[in-house]
Amino acid sequence: MKILLLAGANCIHTARWANGLVARGIEVHLVSAHKNMHELDARVNLHILKNKAPLGYFAAVFAVRKLINKIQPGLVNAHYATGYGLLARLVGFKPTLLSVWGSDVYDFPEKSFLHRWLLKGNLKSATAIASTSHCMARKTAETFLHKKVFITPFGIDETIFSPSNKPESLQDQIVLGTVKTLKSKYGIDVLIQAFAQAWKTLGSPANLKLEISGGGPDLALLQNLAQDLGVLKQVLFHGQVHHQDVPKMLNRLDIYCAFSRLDSESFGVAILEASSCEKPVIVSDADGPAEVTLDCVTGLVVPKEDIDASAKAMIKLIQDKTLRKKMGQAGRKHVLEHYTWDKSVDLMIEAYKETVSNV
Repeated sequence: MKILLLAGANCIHTARWANGLVARGIEVHLVSAHKNMHELDARVNLHILKNKAPLGYFAAVFAVRKLINKIQPGLVNAHYATGYGLLARLVGFKPTLLSVWGSDVYDFPEKSFLHRWLLKGNLKSATAIASTSHCMARKTAETFLHKKVFITPFGIDETIFSPSNKPESLQDQIVLGTVKTLKSKYGIDVLIQAFAQAWKTLGSPANLKLEISGGGPDLALLQNLAQDLGVLKQVLFHGQVHHQDVPKMLNRLDIYCAFSRLDSESFGVAILEASSCEKPVIVSDADGPAEVTLDCVTGLVVPKEDIDASAKAMIKLIQDKTLRKKMGQAGRKHVLEHYTWDKSVDLMIEAYKETVSNV
């Protein structure tokens, strides 16, 4: 099978799909209007377009058609329904599988009637749709109900995201934390406020810590918030973390928290990575986080932006070591049964085969 991926080479998920597919013997040609930012398997054929995004989505039509004529792929898989989805629509190749990602179907169509109209056309022009989650597939259908939709999650490499002992320096600490970009969308402010409330309710224990890994525009705001709430000494901001170091950061934690405030957080990759490391999770009921978390089994689900409920959930797990262990083990079992990377690649290849056969 020969596949042409239209996707952002600057995204780690693009690299994972490309590498995972070539490992299965599929010939992959990655065509991108973005610079490559990640390590690609030597077998991946990378084609960087001269015209860069966002205008490149329009300007690169003839260049992509030329590549398609040369490569003769069996299928085009465009990732992201707006930019690369538009490019795929303009190129007009069939069959095309359009993979939706999140903000492209949650946020983009809410901007205006024109945005919704554009997205609807992109979805309609595809041979089939792929969605990382059931909740996002339902959201996509609000713009256009496609007759052929596949669920293709971002799987977890359970051999890399696996439990290991906390560093010796943290053995006497109870550490809560997250690994996320520091943007309002991800509710890091809610995390800090809930932690401060839990910390004070429990009598300000010195052994209770919060670790936040990730860079982003809200760093100074969040540091100031922690200071205003009197917990700055309890909070450690690690800054930007390379993807290969994420398992190490997760295994510093006893409890993983993800309080996304928007439903466009359509798939909880980081949550599943934490679960794979046997960490109990506390998540908001935003679409993606809630879908990958089994409430009261692998973690606790709380209402979005509910600081009181979030703090109570923290306290419950802080005070019950046995429950933390039980939920963590259930979380890894959940990943192994439903969200391994091998299973995700299987599902994507099956989506390719069915898309081609239905043309």
